[in-house]
Amino acid sequence: MLGWALTFLIIAIIAGIFGFGGIAAASVGIAKLLFFVFLVLFILAAFFHVIRGKTPPPPA
Repeated sequence: MLGWALTFLIIAIIAGIFGFGGIAAASVGIAKLLFFVFLVLFILAAFFHVIRGKTPPPPA
């Protein structure tokens, strides 16, 4: 998902350079949305990892 956010950010930068304001604004909006979704999922995953703690090693 972070890759998609970076992709849309690059599209926004390229569109901004060439003067396509509407496309650049839409790409920036999508990139921001994906970044924040990724950030929330990362924080939730880190929180649940801390709560669960270390798992025991598998039996040999």
